[in-house]
Amino acid sequence: MGDEMLLLPDRPRVAGSALTTRHFLLLYAAMLVAAAGNTALQSVMPAIGREIGIADFWVTVSYTWSAVLWVILAPYWARQSDKHGRKALTLVGVGGFIAANMLCGLALLAGLKGVLAGGLTFGAFAICRAIYGSLGSATPSATQAYLASRTRRTSRVEALSALSSSFSLGTIVGPALAPLFVLPIVGLAGPLFVFALIAVIVFVAIVIGLPDDTKPRHGHRSGHGAAMSYPSLASAPTGASVIAATRPRGKELSWKDPRIRRWITAGVIAGHAQAATLACIGFFVIDRLHLAPHGSEEEISIVMMAGAAATLAAQWGLIPRLHLSSRSLILWGSLIAASGLVVTMFASDLYGIVLGFGLTSLGFGFTRPGFTSGASLAVPLAEQGSVAGVVTAANGSPYVLAPGVGMLLYAADPHWPFAAGAALLVGLALWARGRLG
Repeated sequence: MGDEMLLLPDRPRVAGSALTTRHFLLLYAAMLVAAAGNTALQSVMPAIGREIGIADFWVTVSYTWSAVLWVILAPYWARQSDKHGRKALTLVGVGGFIAANMLCGLALLAGLKGVLAGGLTFGAFAICRAIYGSLGSATPSATQAYLASRTRRTSRVEALSALSSSFSLGTIVGPALAPLFVLPIVGLAGPLFVFALIAVIVFVAIVIGLPDDTKPRHGHRSGHGAAMSYPSLASAPTGASVIAATRPRGKELSWKDPRIRRWITAGVIAGHAQAATLACIGFFVIDRLHLAPHGSEEEISIVMMAGAAATLAAQWGLIPRLHLSSRSLILWGSLIAASGLVVTMFASDLYGIVLGFGLTSLGFGFTRPGFTSGASLAVPLAEQGSVAGVVTAANGSPYVLAPGVGMLLYAADPHWPFAAGAALLVGLALWARGRLG
């Protein structure tokens, strides 16, 4: 077979590859279930918080806390994937997802049933959710490393890009399925239990079906994992982790490096606007449409799916055809996202919110590849792995503070986070026009 062949049927290995379609699907499923479960949680948490009667700010902080831990620990797990068995670390990540979802589901169910008070419910939820933030980031780096070690160098980028697309698909699948999993008895906590059970099936399938990799075998190649940004709505992968996983590790690169500083700054600014408004959108849907908490998950899911679909349309459909420069992607993406936030802010019905949030996500679908490609093009080939690590950190950093700030603004006035985000993005566009080359 030629080098273009990546996946093999489930039959004895042939020269040049040790990967089969079944093995690839197991790795893909490990990534997909985590991304889908995470975004499904985001679509029901506003309703759960309102049902239990906890302040919106604390609801957001309780589940963005896991994003903070993910950002901190993702580089650690990426390094560990080079030292220990990749199958074992994949199971660590999936196991962490299962444990976190089951325990979080029990905590929320206790709150919904009145067994625990609101503060205790979300305190317990935050503690249990920390399990996912701490262990979940082991899965992306381990699956990347496993795939890379069994794929020809010439086919590695294509293979890893296909694997990373699982996060993108999960941002649509999760919100789409979440309303279906709001079940009798468990109610709004249902999606957590159902996705945990799906992950148990994936866990068992990996244990049984994925070959052990602790002992080198014929046909295996060198490969390493890379940190991947937290799986969140409208934040599809942009290839930074793929670059980091396919390039040799080199000298550490600082975001202050003058070659990339402006590109990273642009990415962090856009990311903060996105993370802050994303934290508010579920609550905004409930308030603007005057919905009861229980039952609002359907409208929230529709809005979230529209956002995820618009992001993917930008990154998979428009960008490859428009051939815009990195500077143009940031400039136009910022203006499109800003206009979408204005539309969202003044929307009075579901159609208007879907249109506005979709337009916002379309713009962010431009800005993220814009700063990623700009930083990548600013350094030579030997430093691509290092700059990809900086880009991944920049993608994750907005989820540390921006969601909490967004919710504080929302508590003061529901219009403020969207207005502030739009102003920030217009400022970014003006700055990009004069400062980015």
